[in-house]
Amino acid sequence: MEAILARTCYPNFELLILDNQSRCEGTLRFLNEMKATDSRVSVHRWDHPFNYSAINNFGVSLAKGEIIGLINNDIEPISDEWLTEMVGQVRRPEIGCVGAKLYYPNDTIQHGGVILGIGGVAGHSHKYFSRHEYGYFSRLHLVQNLSAVTAACLLIRKLVFEEVAGLDAENLAVAFNDVDLCLKVREAGYRNLWTPYAELYHHESVSRGADNTFSKRQRAQREAEYMRTRWGDLLDTDPAYNPNLTLAHEDFSLA
Repeated sequence: MEAILARTCYPNFELLILDNQSRCEGTLRFLNEMKATDSRVSVHRWDHPFNYSAINNFGVSLAKGEIIGLINNDIEPISDEWLTEMVGQVRRPEIGCVGAKLYYPNDTIQHGGVILGIGGVAGHSHKYFSRHEYGYFSRLHLVQNLSAVTAACLLIRKLVFEEVAGLDAENLAVAFNDVDLCLKVREAGYRNLWTPYAELYHHESVSRGADNTFSKRQRAQREAEYMRTRWGDLLDTDPAYNPNLTLAHEDFSLA
């Protein structure tokens, strides 16, 4: 959060911090200090069990702007032009969701867009490629339309978000809600876009952890099954991905 405030040259934004039942005194003190020291910051408590979709829908309902940014709290901007680039793209009337180029802290790719069908539902393009690689036909350096992008850092116009009824809090509390959102936006006639000119680090799942318990694995399986039911064959025939390429890996190798 501090990095977003320090490394964002776009001037006109508000930062809504959605606090999901924090109890640590240090965390609560930090949130109060953030709110007190920067007028752009507000803190809103979501006092219910973790549900990524519901929390973000709640945040969108409070937002004053025409453009919404869904930003995880483990995101760290690299270039201060990241928001300027994403706003410029999402303001185009034909564009729905806009995603960013995200890196792991070791400067390998975490997100170069989403490929439908990877792992059965969806996976991240060019995962673990080095930061300066060009990727498949230079796609890591090209603005491009994709079927979906991650909501770890995603911009969308508020009217479009509301048009597709936001994130699915009932069926997709944790996983794949961003992919579902993008596919609903695409179904509504908009194009989703990924830009390499918005670069940020993503310290993935630092906050909520991995799906490594029995109950979490059960929940993840239910959400994957819902996606297969809801979107069917589209998950095996991504229009932004060559059907001759593998769905077993994120490296664009031949099937």
